[in-house]
Amino acid sequence: MIQQDMPSSVQNNTARLVCGDTASKPLPPCTTPARGVDADTLRTRFVQRLSDMYRDEVPLYGDLVDIVASVDASVLASKSQTPSDLLTRHQLERHGAIRLGTAQEMRLISRLFRIMGMYPVGYYDLQIVGFPLHGTAFRPISEQSLSANPFRVFTTVLRPSLIASPTVRKMAESTLSSRQLFSSRLIELMDGVETAGLMPEGNVTEFISEALKIFKWHSKSTVSLSTYESLLREHPMVADIVCFPSAHINHLTPRTLDIDAVQEEMVRRGLPAKECIEGPPAGRKCEILLRQTSFKALEERVIFVGGDDECVDGTHTARFGEVEQRGAAVTKKGRELYDRLLVSAIGMKETERDMVEALKETFVEYPDDWETLRKQDLVFFRYKVVKSECIPNFKLDTVRMEELIQTGVVECQPITYEDFLPLSAAGIFTSNLGDDDRKLYKTNGMADGRAELEAVLGQQIPCETSLYEELQSDSVKQCEEALGLKRIIFE
Repeated sequence: MIQQDMPSSVQNNTARLVCGDTASKPLPPCTTPARGVDADTLRTRFVQRLSDMYRDEVPLYGDLVDIVASVDASVLASKSQTPSDLLTRHQLERHGAIRLGTAQEMRLISRLFRIMGMYPVGYYDLQIVGFPLHGTAFRPISEQSLSANPFRVFTTVLRPSLIASPTVRKMAESTLSSRQLFSSRLIELMDGVETAGLMPEGNVTEFISEALKIFKWHSKSTVSLSTYESLLREHPMVADIVCFPSAHINHLTPRTLDIDAVQEEMVRRGLPAKECIEGPPAGRKCEILLRQTSFKALEERVIFVGGDDECVDGTHTARFGEVEQRGAAVTKKGRELYDRLLVSAIGMKETERDMVEALKETFVEYPDDWETLRKQDLVFFRYKVVKSECIPNFKLDTVRMEELIQTGVVECQPITYEDFLPLSAAGIFTSNLGDDDRKLYKTNGMADGRAELEAVLGQQIPCETSLYEELQSDSVKQCEEALGLKRIIFE
């Protein structure tokens, strides 16, 4: 099998990915088909079909996509640009989210996403906000694949051990034990790709069609209304995961150039928008991490199983539309500052609208120009030689990066943040499910939860910060090679 272009520690399978004081085992080599359709192309074709399906299922999502397109066109027009000037990666949906019920489902979805060039990155323990779930983000890793299509899926799985009621826990496990998310044909196709190392063009349409069945919404539940209500009382997400024959996608998220304008337009058009945008405050010149908003989950008609082959009408609330605006990836130091300021803002606010002002007040402390963000090591950057003719000016083996930048030999650009924020993700789900009074589960500690999920996946999950560190480091090494320097140093 052919290895994709990606961070060397993952590709070579020799280095360890480190996040803080925790080392992660290397991932297996990232592979793409040797012939036939490559993983990036397959992923893009899958996303396009998924988007079409979700637009048909949730018409308001189509309205949201139209709003984003209109807002982005206005932003571009103000800069004398057109939509054709946007990078392809911006125009594709940036992420989706699904919730799984069992370890076996998580193992199978990992195999499916791997075929599409998506790998687990980051661990998210949602029990800290009262959700009996944990998960990871399956996404592309290499710079090449991210440029082609950065689509990611925030994938969580139920943790039955966190369900307080033994009766409800048994009910959930019994129902899920008989669910078959993956068709036998899809597993057959997956086996073929993994064995042969390629996806034949002739199999692509069928493969995507079979895969989409996992994400498709079903308005008929697999349980009775009374069972659904018991699970719902335990937690809305438990009911959402257990009571349906698929792991229906609960939202898709396009990326916008101006999320504040999108929020205003959603309200103007009467979409049930969230009270405020989550993430860093509005008005920053240098965007960091991500900001996101959504319209609230819709109440949808559902048919529940009744006695004597009868059906019982009911409703379910889970699916919504989200939009995001992405900024730069922050370093460990930058994330610590972000978290501290966010906690401070949360402590100041009394209502959701108060949060907007609290964020503006606290985030004054976060630098808002790229030079300061770089010099204070708060944001990751990609470095590139742009004036190689200046090489003779450097007589030493070691040169400061600052000197290279100031003399115009090297330019730098912030690296885009490709992941999620645990608090932000949980906030979106909470507000959309109307679950403000959620119960808090006894925490087992993030380390134990991470080990549990890694055991399910059969590999350790790299910390997202490690991947950004490596992307930055690789760009510096490329500069060293281009300039014939042994070492470029930062001071």
